[in-house]
Parts: sequence; C-alpha cells; structure tokens
Amino acid sequence: TDVANACTKEQLKTLAAGKLTVATDKPAYPPYFEDDTPANGKGFESAVAYAIAKQLGYTPAEVKWVVEPFNSSYAPGPKKFDFDVNQISITPQRTKAVDFSAPYFEAPQALVALKGSDAATSTSLADLKDTQLGVQIGTTSLTAVNDIIKPNKQAKVFDNSNDVVTALKQKQVDAVVVDLPTAFYLTAAQVPDATIVGQFPVPGGDQWGALLAKDSPLTACVSKAVEAIRSSGQLAKINQQWLGEAAGAPELQ
Repeated sequence: TDVANACTKEQLKTLAAGKLTVATDKPAYPPYFEDDTPANGKGFESAVAYAIAKQLGYTPAEVKWVVEPFNSSYAPGPKKFDFDVNQISITPQRTKAVDFSAPYFEAPQALVALKGSDAATSTSLADLKDTQLGVQIGTTSLTAVNDIIKPNKQAKVFDNSNDVVTALKQKQVDAVVVDLPTAFYLTAAQVPDATIVGQFPVPGGDQWGALLAKDSPLTACVSKAVEAIRSSGQLAKINQQWLGEAAGAPELQ
C-alpha cells in the first residue's frame, strides 16, 4: 500500500506542486499529436499522456505541456519536465542517462505500397505470398517477412532505409515492410504517392516509454500508471483509435 499511497498527487514530487509537466518536441506530428497542439488530448501520445495523468490523479487542466527537442530529451542532466512522450525508443545506451517508464508502445510492422498497385489492395498477409517485398537488412521487418509473411519470392534486402525508399519509388519492389512509425513518416514525407496497406504485430519491435530524469522519484509511479491503462484495455483502445483504421493503417490478419 505504500507504493499506492506514494503515487497520489499529494505525494508525488513533481516539478511544480499540484501540476504534471509533460514534454514533447515541436512541431508535434500526427498521428501522435494532432494540429501541433499536444494539450488538445488528440493523437496517440497526447491521449496516453492524459491517461497516465488521470491514473496519477491529475485533471487535464493540471497537465502543463512544455517543448523539449528530441535529441536533448535523453541527454544527461536535470530536466524541465516530469516526463516526456515523443516516440522515444528505450535503448540500453539511453537508460544510462535517463529513466524510462514501462513501455506504452511496441512498434508493429507495416506494409507500404504505391497507391493503385496490386499490392495496395491486399487485405491479409496471405495476399502477399506472391508480392516482391523490399526490406532493410538486420531489422525486425526482415524477420517478420521471413517468419510471418513467408513470401514465395525471396524479399529484396537493402543496406539502409534510404535504399528501401528508393526501391519503392522506382518500382524495383511491389511493396516494402517497415515498422509502423517509419511507415507514417514514409507516406507523409518521403513517398507521398505511397500508402500504408496495413499493419501486423511482431514481437521484438521498438518499444517507447515515457522518459524521465535519471533516478526520478516519479518513474515507478508513471510505470505503474502505464501498466494500469494497459491491463484495463484503455491503452489498446487509444492505440486502435489513433494508430489503426483512423490513421489509415488497418490490421492485416
């Protein structure tokens, strides 16, 4: 019960008393944030932040947003936020300098094809058996193609992500498999005439956590809040709402 009591608004040693200061970068992009306004509660990470806040006893009005550039968030030293949500992957290197909460996201894989192509009409993993896929070497995506899709044609393997993008643009491949966050970026910025055909879960994907200062007194409580919204099913609902059909990334069975 000590931990339960320690994780109440009265007990939490936040930056500003009675407030929860949450950081992310600017601009804040969809589908993680909408309208570049983290405080509106819309978008995957905005919704997650408010769900964590609610678990800790804070109302939306008691959540204050600040800007923190991505690269400086995981630098050592004091922080001007209680926690940061900004698609930050939990890595051994980063955990030397900062704390992470329990993960609130594990990246699924996504299939990206050019609009109007045969591959773009796929609705299941079985539809991809005869598709010429492209993938980057040494990635979870390559494992996913070989172990889950098991295409009849061997996937074309590229040395880096730029080569994967170029292969799709130049139609050297019918479709590429990348993780979902990459797929959002790829279709928004790199190949606007490409579309996310769908997503599918694969173990071993990149995990994101709320980032806190090293040895923050809040880390255990934020983790506990993440676990609570996961076990209640709320996290899955937020994920589905903002990173699923609405974001144009239906699940491929």
